[in-house]
Amino acid sequence: MKVKQVTLYDVADYAGVSYQTVSRVVNQASHVSVKTREKVEAAMAALNYIPNRVAQQLAGKQTPLIGVATANLALHAPSQIVAAIKSRADQSGASVVIAMVERSGAQACKEAVYNLLSQRVSGLIINYPLDEEDALAVAAACGATPVLFLDVSDNTPVNSIIFSHDEGARLGVEHLIGQGHQRIALLAGPKASVSARLRLAGWHKHLARHQLKAVAEYEGDWSAMSGFLQTQRMLNDGALPGAMLVANDQMALGAMRAISESGLRVGGDISVIGYDDTDDSACYIPPLTTIRQNFPLLGQTSVDRLLHLARGDAATGNQLLPVTLVERKTVLPPQTQSASPEALAESLMQLARQVARLPR
Repeated sequence: MKVKQVTLYDVADYAGVSYQTVSRVVNQASHVSVKTREKVEAAMAALNYIPNRVAQQLAGKQTPLIGVATANLALHAPSQIVAAIKSRADQSGASVVIAMVERSGAQACKEAVYNLLSQRVSGLIINYPLDEEDALAVAAACGATPVLFLDVSDNTPVNSIIFSHDEGARLGVEHLIGQGHQRIALLAGPKASVSARLRLAGWHKHLARHQLKAVAEYEGDWSAMSGFLQTQRMLNDGALPGAMLVANDQMALGAMRAISESGLRVGGDISVIGYDDTDDSACYIPPLTTIRQNFPLLGQTSVDRLLHLARGDAATGNQLLPVTLVERKTVLPPQTQSASPEALAESLMQLARQVARLPR
């Protein structure tokens, strides 16, 4: 049976006020007394009244509607960013509609943008990795609708807010070197991601400043399983670094499992630094040392700036947010503790694999 939708007239009757008064409250007009506003809001709650945003939009009275085109929400970082955007939008009296980019490439991102534009959004936030040419194409597809990018290079000529990948790479490299590490392996994100490439380039740059090169380099797809498989592959290839820099926390979790299952100790034998400081990273065993990107700050800043862009009173161009190192338990100086018999045995096996691969 179809349930009758509660209307403004129902709320007005229940509260004992006029239709116009309820409309003013719904549209957050200032010339309503506190007592009357509270009475109307109580009536709306009692009747479970849900404002018709489409009707408000057609009448030119809607609150801002922010469209978010995002990468896969099964990954921790995108989901936390979207949650932060939604939280700030709620605080600002705005609504959010989300379109997840299901496939790779600029065309898939444009399709998500067209979906959002069809819902008459006030502005767009694009949390999807795009090279310069693709970002410009997506920006053009947005037409006159304000758009803000969260995953592009800081050299891309669009409105963007990003974290400093160079600073994050520097913090990771210098922390490991400061602990005495020289044999450092890299587990990068997918080459298709601009963020992954920027972090990798930053690692190489700051290692080179200390006259170092990575002892091994592998590529994952951001997932924990790819971190596990690529680290397992690294160890099976005979590489035994003293430390690893990993491009996100989920891959770091997989890397830690591979290290442990090989009979080695995370921290004691191979130190690990992740990237992002997602909510779960403090609960890994051991807790993960990582580069923190402040996702609540990104959500707040992106919503505030987009709303200002929609009003025409925001600065254009790139805005860089800081990152910080969060020290936990996965980084120790090399050979801090005497190795366990299992670790010694595994080290000998790694050496045997290396010898077996030498040309005869």
